[in-house]
Amino acid sequence: MLNTILLQAADGAPAGGAGWSSMIMIIALIAIFYFFMIAPQKKREKKINEFRNNLKNGDKVVTIGGIYGRIREVKDNAFILEIADGVRIKVDKSAISMQDNSEVPTK
Repeated sequence: MLNTILLQAADGAPAGGAGWSSMIMIIALIAIFYFFMIAPQKKREKKINEFRNNLKNGDKVVTIGGIYGRIREVKDNAFILEIADGVRIKVDKSAISMQDNSEVPTK
């Protein structure tokens, strides 16, 4: 009986080929995951950090919380925003979402 099992196993496909094909498939999935998920996220994060580091006094910005203001002072990890006449708040650099390019109509 053991001989018949061994003879049937010898007639099948070589066992080494199945291991390599599954390994190549796993590597391909990891590469696809990297190029479609991780690389674009890193590129986006780099662009956002560059934007925040290039902000200067007088720039109009919007925070993540939706507060509109003008940068009055740039510190190491924070900005001082003027959100109304004489009203200033300190926000973290990571809290700045985008630049405010809208024009406020005058009366």
